[in-house]
Amino acid sequence: MTQPPLAEALRPKNIDDFSGQEHLLGPGCALRQVIDNNQLHSMVLWGPSGSGKTTLAKIISSQTDGYYAELSAVLGGVKELRDIVENAKKFENIGKKTILFVDEIHRFNKSQQDAFLPHIESGLITLIGATTENPSFELNSALLSRLSVYILNPLDEASLNQILSRALDHESLDLNDESIKSQIVSSSKGDARRVINIVEQISLANLGSLDANSIGKILQDKISSFDKNGDIFYQQLSAFHKSVRGSSPDGALYWMARMLVGGCEATIIARRLLAIASEDIGNADPRALEITLNAWNIYSRVGQKEGDRAIAQAAVYCAVAPKSNALYLAFNAAMDEAKSTCDLPVPKHLCNPTTSLMKDLGHGDGYRYAHDESGGVAVGQKYFPERLGEREYYFPTERGLEIKISEKLKQLRDPG
Repeated sequence: MTQPPLAEALRPKNIDDFSGQEHLLGPGCALRQVIDNNQLHSMVLWGPSGSGKTTLAKIISSQTDGYYAELSAVLGGVKELRDIVENAKKFENIGKKTILFVDEIHRFNKSQQDAFLPHIESGLITLIGATTENPSFELNSALLSRLSVYILNPLDEASLNQILSRALDHESLDLNDESIKSQIVSSSKGDARRVINIVEQISLANLGSLDANSIGKILQDKISSFDKNGDIFYQQLSAFHKSVRGSSPDGALYWMARMLVGGCEATIIARRLLAIASEDIGNADPRALEITLNAWNIYSRVGQKEGDRAIAQAAVYCAVAPKSNALYLAFNAAMDEAKSTCDLPVPKHLCNPTTSLMKDLGHGDGYRYAHDESGGVAVGQKYFPERLGEREYYFPTERGLEIKISEKLKQLRDPG
């Protein structure tokens, strides 16, 4: 008979054997009360890999005498859901509830998620979803409004040590070196499955002795917590952006390094720096755009090692550059006004009289060519639709180059 994987063999069957998530499962806590009082409702368990989502869903489901079904968003779809619904109706006829566990529910697209709604609303199905992604981004609002969201955290050292001890005992492994245990726990990054998988690898390796040298190779190949499509990645990218915006070159370098170590392509960071150069620096230092674009170009020409360093140089430059979001605010204001006044005609003096008919209609009449004016400025000329009147969107800060731009604009806007 084939032995089940160690992770499955060690899966807790009741809540008392579950390790971690005390903020949800401690005495008097929200999810513990749901389980103890058998007040099951539709929910989504949101947390990183190895935090216990699937195990918790199985424990919760075991409290109810009814039909339990599982659906993976990777392997199944609406067709499989229809089969589950048909079975649920049969169990409903004999007075039994149906609990549906959907793993990686975020992988269903928004229209597929709609398929759950009528069955949740009717009470035919109690849905327990599991996701590593932020539900507010990945679940449509109609489905999310019908689910309670419970957030699971990465497991702490105490919980991971409990799991490690259980795994070692199950495999009859004698590991007394506390430093190695600590190394295993540290390398797991809060993920119970990683701890168990490491122990399983040690067991399968049939090592003669369990010492630092023999186990070191197994621990060498760590699984990174970086996922370019995941919430962790966006959190790290957000931390990088906020470090640059906050003028912390050290923070910028740290988060850039974290992403690179995790497998992020440096061009993703360069792309974000270009956005920062216009959004957070703007005309306070227009060179930031050029330097960031040059760094990206260098990366494409010389490759990763030297290219990463060029992008790091650009990140530091952007971090220490004077900051201004005046351009960002001005452009947004202009876009908002353009959307609400898109039916206003272009003033005739700003239209090009490209045909004789257009000249006869007055196109271009009264336009003053700036280069023919004193100082190269046609003082008093109007540039907005007449009904709208002249507008001001751009208000430069008193930082960097915008100090001079501000002085120039005062002369242009109020020449009198």
